[in-house]
Amino acid sequence: MTGATAAVVLFAGLVSNAAAADAKPNILLIVADDLGYGDLGCYGAKDLQTPHIDGLARRGMRFTNFYANCPVCSPTRAALLTGRYQDLVGVPGVIRTHDENNWGYLRPDAVLLPVVLKGAGYHSAIVGKWHLGLEAPNTPLDRGFDVFRGFLGDMMDDYYTHRRHGINYLRHGRQEIDPEGHATGLFSDWASESLRSRPRGEPFFLYLAYNAPHTPIQPPEEWFQRVRQREAGIGEKRARLVALIEHMDDGIGQVLGVLEDSGHAENTLIVFTSDNGGQIDVGANNGPLRDGKGTVYEGGLKVPTLCVWPERIDPGSDTSFMAMSMDLFPTLCEAAGAEIDGDHAVDGRSLLSTLLGQDQPPLRDEWHFRRREGGLAYGGKTIDAVRRGNWKLLQNSPYAPLELYNLHEDPLERKNLANRERQVVQQLSAAMRRQIQRYGRVPWQRGGDKVTR
Repeated sequence: MTGATAAVVLFAGLVSNAAAADAKPNILLIVADDLGYGDLGCYGAKDLQTPHIDGLARRGMRFTNFYANCPVCSPTRAALLTGRYQDLVGVPGVIRTHDENNWGYLRPDAVLLPVVLKGAGYHSAIVGKWHLGLEAPNTPLDRGFDVFRGFLGDMMDDYYTHRRHGINYLRHGRQEIDPEGHATGLFSDWASESLRSRPRGEPFFLYLAYNAPHTPIQPPEEWFQRVRQREAGIGEKRARLVALIEHMDDGIGQVLGVLEDSGHAENTLIVFTSDNGGQIDVGANNGPLRDGKGTVYEGGLKVPTLCVWPERIDPGSDTSFMAMSMDLFPTLCEAAGAEIDGDHAVDGRSLLSTLLGQDQPPLRDEWHFRRREGGLAYGGKTIDAVRRGNWKLLQNSPYAPLELYNLHEDPLERKNLANRERQVVQQLSAAMRRQIQRYGRVPWQRGGDKVTR
């Protein structure tokens, strides 16, 4: 090769790389349901195998201080897709079929991520669990998604029959469907089909929301038997959960393979996270963290989170930078070059600088977590937590006293300092009250938007 030819080749390569850097990235957002902080190989699990999710950690950045907005499903999903604290978009608790046990209604003026991305030329699809409304105007197609293929409801009573309270909430667009197969496999297949359908060079956002490993813990039988044979001494309950997670990992591997084969992988930003911590009583592993799903202790809130973006995020990198679900909204918008309208309030803060390996100040001074629920344990009331610096004040039952922990000295929340550090309790409880007053301006029941004030 002559010097002139080499120069031309080098110049062409530089132009190609620059064009790739300037191109809008595709976005693949994968959300697991109730995945424990310690239930992946890359987060220390010893009795399960998650090679495909672990591969994301090797290829990108692993967060060790990423938090869900809420310790249960709907509120975190609302926060993730709006960039706001969940109560401020009308979803303080779980959206369910029956009004007497329903604790949220997505407010009509909430602006969701696909709406903002559409302004930057993105096609948006959701595959899997929606859980933000069961009817218009709160279905995915009503709220900005171009394609919906999945489940409207909160959970399935059976992974094979796909019903909830005897009702079929599976939809393709607005059409009710009734396919055969395990829900995890269906969602993986549908996500793969969605990727194959997208033309190269036209940016897309695919939100792949699994309902695994949420109850019922119902893996395919062959996956369960495989775990039992491989893991000596494992109990049946744990083996079933491990199998359900491994089956999901296999589906994610399928999706990632299609992403690669279709030529999209080199310009796709992948985010993997969970909507809350793992459910202890079904065998989840939240690592050393205290408690799990449904609680505002660390085990209910801290979640595994991984980000991959070829040539932009350093492979195999770890960060202790603190962020939460709603921060993904502005992060993805910034990466996509999608402008958030000035009239659209956002509580989330972009962590793109951290992803790109740059120093970044803390995203906020105060971090608020909340859940509203019914039944005798909650009575329609809430549990709350607020964190400022190393201090975390929480009330894990509406009928229990406040608890205070120093997470730097006591990350496992074993030593309650509420009686000793009264001034800190007073300061943080005042911050909690201010946030509760802010939340109280927003209706959260069906028809609540018609309430006059």
